[in-house]
Amino acid sequence: MTTDPSGYDRHSEAARAAALQALALLGTAPEREFDALVALAAELLGCPTALLNLVDNDRLFVKARTTPGVMTFDRGTAFCDRTVVDDRLTVIDDTLRDERFRHSPLVTDVGVRFYAGAPLRVADPDGIRRAVGTLCVVDTAPRTADPRALAALAHLATLAEALLEARRTALKAIHIATTGEELVTRLGRQDQIFRQAEQIAEIGSWRLSIDDGTLDWSDNVYRIHGLPVGQKPRLRDAMRFYPEHSRALVQASLDDAIRYGQPFAIETDFITADRRQRRVRAMADPEIVDGRVVAMVGVFQDVTQRYALEQQLRHSADTDALTGIANRAAFDRELQAAMERARHGDTPLYLALIDLDGFKAINDTLGHGAGDDVLRLTGRALSEPWLMGSVAARIGGDEFAVIIEHPSLAGDIGGLRERLEDALRVPVEVGGVTMTSAGSVGIAAFDDECHSLRDFARRADAILYTAKRARVGTRTIRRVA
Repeated sequence: MTTDPSGYDRHSEAARAAALQALALLGTAPEREFDALVALAAELLGCPTALLNLVDNDRLFVKARTTPGVMTFDRGTAFCDRTVVDDRLTVIDDTLRDERFRHSPLVTDVGVRFYAGAPLRVADPDGIRRAVGTLCVVDTAPRTADPRALAALAHLATLAEALLEARRTALKAIHIATTGEELVTRLGRQDQIFRQAEQIAEIGSWRLSIDDGTLDWSDNVYRIHGLPVGQKPRLRDAMRFYPEHSRALVQASLDDAIRYGQPFAIETDFITADRRQRRVRAMADPEIVDGRVVAMVGVFQDVTQRYALEQQLRHSADTDALTGIANRAAFDRELQAAMERARHGDTPLYLALIDLDGFKAINDTLGHGAGDDVLRLTGRALSEPWLMGSVAARIGGDEFAVIIEHPSLAGDIGGLRERLEDALRVPVEVGGVTMTSAGSVGIAAFDDECHSLRDFARRADAILYTAKRARVGTRTIRRVA
């Protein structure tokens, strides 16, 4: 094995650099998919900063990050260098206790105390998967990572690898589709291999002729549509596979790309010929002759599985694991959106804050298992159909909230409060002792004086405090013989 002065295996580094360069990502603008991944990583691991990094020969390039900061680092000072070299999940609970990095500027100057990073691998020119970057989270305080959180980080890294591989495959397909006569001849010799590769990647190539609106599809584009390979479709026929809410967006994106001679990429819902719901991604470059766009040439991919995984991870990040309803982060977003709707429309908006009375006594008397049962039953009570789609969330230990927008509920706030209080009377029994948890409810109306989420919550909290003071006999105990 030949190594350079830095200690890296020269052959592996060269192959790794080739795999990275094939992605054409270094120094590129932010992209929605990668921004969403780092945001999800930060939320799942509870860290303020998450980054998707690409590691070049001597520099580290930041493709996406959740907090402002520099976009390049010296490779030798970066934690991610170790993750790439070791090609495995790397966790540093306290950087000041790690002899390798305690003197790194990222620790002494930036203040990084915790790091967890997963390698991102793509295939090199020989088909060997090489680590070309990392998906990582950092914090300014030392911490011990939850194994479940690290597993989630590894899952997100797998999703990031799928995005990188899809990009590499798409770039290769576009290059193939837009190359001249020599490449067309080579494609003829390798047609079977290319068809197999299309099926494995669930991707196909297409060309739209601007003059007559006809489409040329590779075989796999027909398969994705659920159609037999055959007659050339026209654009208006292909548009019918998109649901109505997506059709206008697809058409507008295509029209703009043709009008301005620019690439486009779009991801949307899709319905196959046999009525299966799918998720697809289309991207294309203009084919320009004598300054005029004569065609759009691109790729078409079925991304249903990747999209389902994203949605599953997003749902997990937004859900309180114990109660199954929204968590605090998801609640804040939903309330902010509801306030915007109320400001610009005629819909009513009320916020109900709930505090469980007697919850501590249940925990102390019957144990935390009974307390967890109370929380689960409360979450179930706040998800009942009679609340007509109101967003319920657990926002603290025994604190809950409900966002009310339905006119029929908003029309009788007094009755709504009584029904909530009735629903919150949750009995639990352990060892012959039954205790009932009740809930105090404060409901506030949104108006122009609520300038922020905090203003609105403070108003509801004041009403809740008054309700708690007025409550008498919030819990009862019954011994069962």
